[in-house]
Amino acid sequence: MTKCFDVCIRGDGVVGRTLALLLAKERLRVALVLRPDAPASADVRAYALNHASRQVLENLRVWPDQTFATPVQSMQVWGDAGAAIDFNAQAAKQDALTWIVDVPQLEAQLLQACSYQSLMETVSAPVDAPLTIICEGQKSSTRADMRVSWTKRAYAQKAIAARLDADLPHGGLARQWFTENGEVLALLPMGGPEGTSLALVWSVNDAHASQLEHLPPEAFCDQLVAACKHTAGLVNLRLISPRSSWPLTLGSADRWVGPGWALAGDAAHTVHPLAGQGLNLGLADAASLCQVLAAREYWRNLGDEKLLRRYERARGANVAAVSAVTDGLQTLFAQTQPAWQSSRNWGMNGFAASQPFKNWLTQRAAGKHL
Repeated sequence: MTKCFDVCIRGDGVVGRTLALLLAKERLRVALVLRPDAPASADVRAYALNHASRQVLENLRVWPDQTFATPVQSMQVWGDAGAAIDFNAQAAKQDALTWIVDVPQLEAQLLQACSYQSLMETVSAPVDAPLTIICEGQKSSTRADMRVSWTKRAYAQKAIAARLDADLPHGGLARQWFTENGEVLALLPMGGPEGTSLALVWSVNDAHASQLEHLPPEAFCDQLVAACKHTAGLVNLRLISPRSSWPLTLGSADRWVGPGWALAGDAAHTVHPLAGQGLNLGLADAASLCQVLAAREYWRNLGDEKLLRRYERARGANVAAVSAVTDGLQTLFAQTQPAWQSSRNWGMNGFAASQPFKNWLTQRAAGKHL
């Protein structure tokens, strides 16, 4: 006998699994399409998740413990000519600025939660349902089948990710450098508040990426330490994982919904990782779409396009704003002329002197006013 489902979710990454659990919690019958098995490789991804994302995951009881979700108590950001900005959770009256979450651990906890949810089932191929939700990422083939136009602009950069060990405990401090050649380097605390592990996300120009990807581990760390300007605690960095890399693009779909289908996460939008907002946007998509479906009129079908457009309207402005900010910052620091360098560092110093503005921005980044 053929099983009946209310929703079919294509894509079982963090956003897809989270959305499946949220919808099943609303008593909807969900089919989650598993991705084809990929070649085994070390997953070194880590994401900065804000308060709004944490609340979504805590409500599903899948938030990792602090060994795998390290609270960031402070953050230091350096410009390319000596300007610097400090953020502090205590000054902003928050328990943490953000949390650095180990993606493999989060995916494992989501998968375990899915296995206990009686109203959802994992399937190897798409099934018929009144609503199909596409969470396949920016290279989604299903999105193309829906004749959705995908606009993409390449940044001529790659993100290089890896795990490192430092000579001193990180103390919950995240660090980020904007360099004179438009590259962005972030070292994020992992392994709990007293840990010495760091997650690296280094957005580098294509030619530099090709060089860094093939350096021996010791030479790679030497270049990394130099890029960190020999900051205290980062002099003796050791590579403890393989390096992974991927091209960086700004991408957006021309429409997020249609009759019987909706896009969520990277299938709908991608942004530069410099602000660490990519997965936060995807989880906010999942929460918003679930709220719209749960609040629908009793007579309205789940795949009703008018219903789904409520979700598109609810999320569109926020995603557009984050995309504009991250793209604007990347474009600003990609300018190498002295006048640009002087102006942006003057602006950073002015921003650093304004605690109220820093607190406001911290609240926005936390997802508390989105």
